[in-house]
Amino acid sequence: MFKSLTKLDYLLKETFLGLLRGGWMNWAAVSTVTVLLFLFGLSLQTSWQVEKLLYQFGSQLEVSVYLEPDTRVETIEPLIAKMPEVAAIQSITKQEAWTKLVKEMRISDIEGATQQLGENPLVDEMKVKARNSQVVPTLATQLAKLPGVETVQYVDEAVKRIAQLHQGLNWITLTITIILTLTAIAVTTTTIRLIVMARRQEIEIMQLVGATSAWIYLPFILQGITFGLVGGAIAWSFISVIQQFLGKLLANQPEFIQAITNGVQLTPAQILLLPLILLSFGAAVGLMGSLFAVRRFAKG
Repeated sequence: MFKSLTKLDYLLKETFLGLLRGGWMNWAAVSTVTVLLFLFGLSLQTSWQVEKLLYQFGSQLEVSVYLEPDTRVETIEPLIAKMPEVAAIQSITKQEAWTKLVKEMRISDIEGATQQLGENPLVDEMKVKARNSQVVPTLATQLAKLPGVETVQYVDEAVKRIAQLHQGLNWITLTITIILTLTAIAVTTTTIRLIVMARRQEIEIMQLVGATSAWIYLPFILQGITFGLVGGAIAWSFISVIQQFLGKLLANQPEFIQAITNGVQLTPAQILLLPLILLSFGAAVGLMGSLFAVRRFAKG
């Protein structure tokens, strides 16, 4: 037990000394990782919010089904209810629709308006809510094939635009993440390599007294992981500050903007998951950079 604690104390001490000796190169590595994780974190958070907005928009999107004049809601509703894509159904008879239309036109004499036209010109209507945005086109096609259905209408342009935005954000995030990840690994590798070269004489002495390569270079690997963890923590703190600033800014906005903002807020699980992802990603980048740095020296 005492031997294990001595080894751990040595590793932590050597890691700390290496960080102190790194100087400005440590800051270069940490800042590069911070920029990577900050942009990655913002992109990931935005992607989650757009996904939530897409789902909410899609789940609230209704398909309007207009029946033929001689067809009634009671004959079609059971068929629609059996469809797995359907979340809810609202039936509107032509009399209800006509009464609502006349009121909106501010006509007080409903019977007189009906007599002037000869009869109610509207048809029975059903508003069908889809379970999500992806099934809306398929659901509309199925509804149009039902007997007694005259026309089917739905507005899918907004959903398509949001889906395209989400896909574009994912590609941009992937591209930026790959470029910045390679840059962060390269900077970390250079930093650790310079630290190793500065301590070359100490390493040679340790090799002469029989120390293994794993024992010699493990503190340098821990330094790389530390770069990633520090960068992840700083990136998360920046993202948190931005969230608080936007929250205060939107607090004074109109109610409908606040409603949209509240609708795309992250879930408690996502709030907890985001810093864990940033710290894990940062540690992985630091580990890869340090491994690349010490590999050549360890072989030598």
